[in-house]
Amino acid sequence: MGFFERYLSVWVGLSILVGVVLGNLAPGVFAAVAAIEFAHVNLVIALFIWVMIYPMMVQIDFSAVKNVGKAPKGLVLTLIINWLVKPFTMALLGWLFFKLVFVDLVDPQTASEYIAGMILLGVAPCTAMVFVWSQLTKGDPNYTLVQVSVNDIIMVFLFAPLSALLLGVSDIQVPWETLLLSVVLYVLLPLIAGVATRKRLEARHDASAVPQLLTKLKPWSVIGLLATVVLLFGFQAETIISQPQNILLIAIPLIIQSYGIFILTYWLALKLKLTHAIAAPASMIGSSNFFELAVAVAISLFGLHSGAALATVVGVLVEVPVMLSLVYFANRTRHWF
Repeated sequence: MGFFERYLSVWVGLSILVGVVLGNLAPGVFAAVAAIEFAHVNLVIALFIWVMIYPMMVQIDFSAVKNVGKAPKGLVLTLIINWLVKPFTMALLGWLFFKLVFVDLVDPQTASEYIAGMILLGVAPCTAMVFVWSQLTKGDPNYTLVQVSVNDIIMVFLFAPLSALLLGVSDIQVPWETLLLSVVLYVLLPLIAGVATRKRLEARHDASAVPQLLTKLKPWSVIGLLATVVLLFGFQAETIISQPQNILLIAIPLIIQSYGIFILTYWLALKLKLTHAIAAPASMIGSSNFFELAVAVAISLFGLHSGAALATVVGVLVEVPVMLSLVYFANRTRHWF
């Protein structure tokens, strides 16, 4: 790893600080950028995520994707954790903290909204950022693509009924435009661009062409990540400053959920004797969330300034630092596998 990558957590920390400072100094600028959206998907964020993910898509060799069927245990593990475990543990933690532990700190209505926002995060497994975490742990890009794609397909059918079950609401309106547009922007388009690029390079019959391009693109991937962090924290800078206590209360169960799901998945991957290149991304998918979808649904159901919307935003705020720590742990324990 180069100097820039080795100290990525430092750059992310500085990006968080820069985002909060700039967001408070120039809130109008960030408000204008936040308004550039379609179907609750911010197009500027989408651009930076696209820049971040494209180099990872170039790594995907479709001729090797078919081999995923020869090692189905990793995919089965991901699906069990994401759809039979994670939503229910998130709901349980939300109830435990805001109905018992923090009952004297938050009024009942707001507590219920916080729980609702957490549930929406729990029912939406990660789609875009997991490609970053997979690359940082030297995960199998072909296997990661299949894991994400299968989760996206299942999410189309299960997100609404599972959310309705856990929220106790029967008339949840899923913003299909947000869901489908996010999948197209964060998975389909960069995948098509990556595959086309790889085929064009391979047509030259130069074995070094793909690695050389990836070396050139790698800094752009990190720049895309840091720019995304600056914007996300800039958008929420005023909230971070004005409601630090509530953000901390929400962050505690979310962090416990992320680490807990990772530990469970990682331990099961060890027991199943999966390779580290499959086990690490599988654990990352369950530990992170499709926050764009969760935020959009929370706003449509409860309103822009609701506790549910705030809870989904806190999910965005804690994800990057938490996931970087898990990347570090996964890399340090590679020898376990």
